[in-house]
Amino acid sequence: QALQRIKAAGDEWIKDCWLWLYKGAWQEWNIEDIEMAIPMSPTQVRKKRFGIFIHQSQKDSVPFQGSDDREFWQRAEERNAATAKLYADLGLTRYAAMEAFVRWHY
Repeated sequence: QALQRIKAAGDEWIKDCWLWLYKGAWQEWNIEDIEMAIPMSPTQVRKKRFGIFIHQSQKDSVPFQGSDDREFWQRAEERNAATAKLYADLGLTRYAAMEAFVRWHY
């Protein structure tokens, strides 16, 4: 709502502002819906893992674990690797992992 209000108010800077949506460790966008994919090297995957480790709400178990007993970082890494594999299977460059985003049009 904040971005919609800013846009409605006519602030010029909002015309150059995009909002990218991210799914998280449990889900991924359908391949046909992804509008921006960011490839990740093995080093970047390790940096992301470290970032998860130092994030208090994600470092150990999560509040709503469900039936999946993997740790949060394991879920995130496996999801990112699976996304990269989807792109590789389509004939694109193979990467260690890939983050996927969908643009929200406000």
